[in-house]
Amino acid sequence: MDEIISRLRKGRASTAGLAAMTTVRYAKEGHVAYVTLNRPEVLNAMDERMHEDLALVWDEVEADDDVWVAVLAGAGHRAFSVGQDLTELADRIAQDTAVASTFGSRGKPGWPRLTERFDLAKPVVAKVRGYALGGGFELALACDIIIADEDATFALPEARVGLVAGAGGVFRLTRQLPWKAAMGHLLTGRSLSARRAYELGLVNEIVAADDLDTCVDEWVADILRCAPLAVRATKEAASRSAAMSLEAAFATRYPWEERRMHSRDAREGPTAFAEKREPRWEAR
Repeated sequence: MDEIISRLRKGRASTAGLAAMTTVRYAKEGHVAYVTLNRPEVLNAMDERMHEDLALVWDEVEADDDVWVAVLAGAGHRAFSVGQDLTELADRIAQDTAVASTFGSRGKPGWPRLTERFDLAKPVVAKVRGYALGGGFELALACDIIIADEDATFALPEARVGLVAGAGGVFRLTRQLPWKAAMGHLLTGRSLSARRAYELGLVNEIVAADDLDTCVDEWVADILRCAPLAVRATKEAASRSAAMSLEAAFATRYPWEERRMHSRDAREGPTAFAEKREPRWEAR
C-alpha cells in the first residue's frame, strides 16, 4: 500500500514532465486519457526512455481523479508496438552493460510498468493497429479490452531470440487463451491473426482499419455511461478473485467496492432511473 501511495504522489508531482516526453504522447479529453507509444520510425519499439515516460503517464492516470478510462495505442499505421528495442539491447550487450534479467520490471527503467500495475483499477482499452509483438503484445494483454484492426498481428517471438516473454506474456497468455493454444504460440513464436485472436476470445472486436477509431470511441462511450466507481470495483473484484474459490471471492473485501457502496454515485444511479433521466456521475 505504501508503494501505491508513493506512486500516486509522484504522479501528480511529475505532471509537468509529461509535456517534455518524446517517446510517448499523452492527452486528456474529458474523462479519457489517451496514451500513444510514439516511435513509429521503429514500429514503436520500447527503449528505456519509453519505459521511463510510460511510468510518468501511468502514475498520472492513477493519480488523476478526473481520468475514468485510458486508451493505449501506437503511433502510425504499421504497429501498436513490436516490443523491446532489440537494437538498444544489442548495444548494451556489446558494451557489456546489459544485465541478466528475468520476469518483471523491478529494478528496470519505468518500474512498475503497466504489466505489473496489478492495483490499477481504472479500465484500459488497447487500440491495436498492425503488429503487436513481444512486449507490445504483453502490453495489450495487460489491458482490459482489446480492439484491433482486421490486419493486426499478435505474437510472442521471444524464444526465437533467446529470451522469454518476461513482461507477463508467459503468465497472461495461458490465462487468456486455452492452454494448448497458448503453449503453441509461446513455444514456437508463431503469430496470431486478429481473426483467430477474436475467435479465441482474446480480442473483443475487430474492424476495418478505417473504422478502428470509431469503434474504440464507442467502447469508451459505453464505459463512460457506467458509474466510474462501479467500473473500478468490478475490475478490482474480477482481477483479485480470478484465482480464488467462489466462497473466498464472496468473503473478500475489495477497497474500491467499499468506496462504491458508500458513494454518492451508488445513490445517484437508482435515483436517476426512478426519475427517468441520465445519471450524473461524480466518481464520489
